[in-house]
Amino acid sequence: MKYYNENSFSRASQLFENLTMYYRGKDHAENIAWYYAQSLRKGGDNYMAAYQYKRFARQYPYSNKLEEALFYSAYCVYVDSPDYGLDQSMTKDAIEEFEMFAERYPRSTRLPEVNKCLDELRAKLTKKDYEIAYGYYYIEEYRAAYESFKQFLNLYPEAPQREEAMYYMLDASYRYAINSREDKKYERLQQVVNDFERFSSSFADSKRMSKAQDIYTKTRAEMAKMTAS
Repeated sequence: MKYYNENSFSRASQLFENLTMYYRGKDHAENIAWYYAQSLRKGGDNYMAAYQYKRFARQYPYSNKLEEALFYSAYCVYVDSPDYGLDQSMTKDAIEEFEMFAERYPRSTRLPEVNKCLDELRAKLTKKDYEIAYGYYYIEEYRAAYESFKQFLNLYPEAPQREEAMYYMLDASYRYAINSREDKKYERLQQVVNDFERFSSSFADSKRMSKAQDIYTKTRAEMAKMTAS
């Protein structure tokens, strides 16, 4: 505790780890387990801290520190969640833990902080999925781009990238349709028309409206030509 109170968390965590073996099932075991997790977190080892907080919650389900332990187990995963460009498994884990915490403690004073963390984590996932969809568009994999943007819009109806996603989905839809084989082209061009109508009704004042209108005009012209032939 002397090391802990002096902010020597690395030294404290080593000693607390050793003490957990000697005091297992004894009077000081709960406090040792708690300060071991605290020392790890405050010393910057969030991965191990999250594990120890979860372990604490399992071993001491009636502790008066249980709420705090469950919060910090989620918070440590949140802190270690990587940039959106990397694998987001940890981000999803943190979201799940925070949501479980909020459900378990709906009156917790920590809910504003939990909601703030959730907003950040969800924004990271949103950006990741948008970049994946745009990546398909960029390399001209238009069918994959279309499906990815469609899934993105279903998953994130309030996403800040919604306008861009709908426009690129429209453009991908057109590029995919126009290069389709003849027996599939008309049906896919009709889908472009449907996508344009959704885009124009949602974003009538979009700065991309003139480009969207151009796609629509070319689509209608191609459909008319196919009908006439």
